[in-house]
Amino acid sequence: MTPRMTDHFKRADTGFKPLFALEAAIKTSTLEPKLLHLVKLRASQINACAFCIQMHTAEALKDGEAPLRLHMLPAWRESPIYSPRERAALAWTEALTLIAATGAPEGDWAAVTAVFDADERAWLSLAIGAINLWNRVQVGFRSAHPTTLPAALADAA
Repeated sequence: MTPRMTDHFKRADTGFKPLFALEAAIKTSTLEPKLLHLVKLRASQINACAFCIQMHTAEALKDGEAPLRLHMLPAWRESPIYSPRERAALAWTEALTLIAATGAPEGDWAAVTAVFDADERAWLSLAIGAINLWNRVQVGFRSAHPTTLPAALADAA
C-alpha cells in the first residue's frame, strides 16, 4: 500500500499539536493505561487502521498487557478474560465507533454508568472520540506502519 501523504503532521502542525496535547491529557485521567490500550486497539480494529493497530499493540505489550488478551480482543464478548469494567468500555467503544449504526444505545450507556464515575465516563468518551479521529487520519492517508514489533516484544505476540 502506498501512503497518500507522509508529511501531514508537518503540513497541519497547528492542528495536530492539540491532538497530541489531548492524548497527553487523557493519560493524566484516572482511566487505567491497560483499559485505554484495549479501547484504542478495539476502535482501531473496527476502523481497520493498520498503523494504529500496530502502535497500540506494541504499546500495550510494553505496558505489560497479556498477549492473549490482545489476540482475543475481537471476540471480547465471548471471552471471560475481560473484567466488567473492560467489557463496558469495549461495548461503549464499539457503540461510539459505529455510532451511525448504533446511536449509542441506552444499554451500553447503562453498563458504563455502572462501573465508571462521571469523570471517567467523560474521559472514556473523549478517548474513544480521539482514537477514532486518529484512525480516520491514518487510514485516509494510508500511513505506513512498522512491519515488526520492537525486538523485546516480538516473542510476546
